[in-house]
Amino acid sequence: MKKGYIITNNIEEANVIIINTCTVRKDSESKMVKRLKKLRKYLNNGYKIIVAGCMAKAQPYLVSRLVPEASLVSPQNIDKICHVVESRERVVLLDGERSTSIVPSTTIGVIGMVPIADGCLNDCSFCIVKLARGKLRSYPPKLIVKTVEELVKKGAKEIEITAQDTATYGRDLSEKIRLPDLVNMICEIDGDFMIRIGQMNPQWMLDIIDDLVESLKNPKVYKYLHIPVQSGDNGVLEIMKRGYRVEDFEYIIHYSRSKIPNIQIATDIIVGHPGEDEDAFRNTLDLIMRIEPDKVHLAQYSIRPRTEAAAMPQIPEIIKKQRCKVLEEVIEKIGLDINKEYIGTKAKALITEKGFRPG
Repeated sequence: MKKGYIITNNIEEANVIIINTCTVRKDSESKMVKRLKKLRKYLNNGYKIIVAGCMAKAQPYLVSRLVPEASLVSPQNIDKICHVVESRERVVLLDGERSTSIVPSTTIGVIGMVPIADGCLNDCSFCIVKLARGKLRSYPPKLIVKTVEELVKKGAKEIEITAQDTATYGRDLSEKIRLPDLVNMICEIDGDFMIRIGQMNPQWMLDIIDDLVESLKNPKVYKYLHIPVQSGDNGVLEIMKRGYRVEDFEYIIHYSRSKIPNIQIATDIIVGHPGEDEDAFRNTLDLIMRIEPDKVHLAQYSIRPRTEAAAMPQIPEIIKKQRCKVLEEVIEKIGLDINKEYIGTKAKALITEKGFRPG
């Protein structure tokens, strides 16, 4: 927009169509493929189409087969998007590292989303995102603070600091700074706003948990942790190459709750990953019943191309669906019991948008 371009919601009015893609799971990929097929007709009508995001980087062959004339831009090259828009030729920018000189923040209503890092330090067997995002690249802390200051001045009431794994923040920087240090720096910014910390893996939480919990005690920080455990079985976690044991995850949960009793815990579970037999699934079920998380993001394992898990013996779809149903029922009951505890209580709430119902 700084270059004079205008964003339109009417595709018929556009000269350039940019589609930002996701390929984290098979259902995400299917949605992207369907959308790209619909866009093919616009190529024949003189439109310029740019495919950006994770699919462009991790599955360029698939994108090129669907829309051969489209330009491709990886997440690492998104800062060059104006060059691609202005070029009269097809452009393919898939190599190189993301620049950390600009923090690509976005705003939705009163919520400001600020990425603090891109990429990760893990090598999970099921994950295609690592192929798209690459190794960890942390944004400089002073630049992050400046970005947050600007968003708060513009009216942001909630700041979400995000990354593929926020617990790895700063481990690639020359200066010794970690996630708790960054959170403390953001808390010092003047203004009426709250901070939500994005997801983090248990492996990288263990050596910062003490300082992180202290940071969470600040009135400006939501008492909330999103910690994807993925499985409650140590054998499956080893196959997944997650880098921690179930006992590590439970320690983090119990420690956090002992220091902040009202903390909310969210986690992720992948059901049906290669190597998950009935005993392993039962272990996952038992873990969820033991820790009773406030929120569980549940997903059936789906094969992702170019990943280690894709070459492993697969679990039948019908078994994955059955296990998901069993776990869904447990999660629903836990959620209902937790919600009942809020009956008759009063709490401070942030209104992020107007409701859709009249009145």
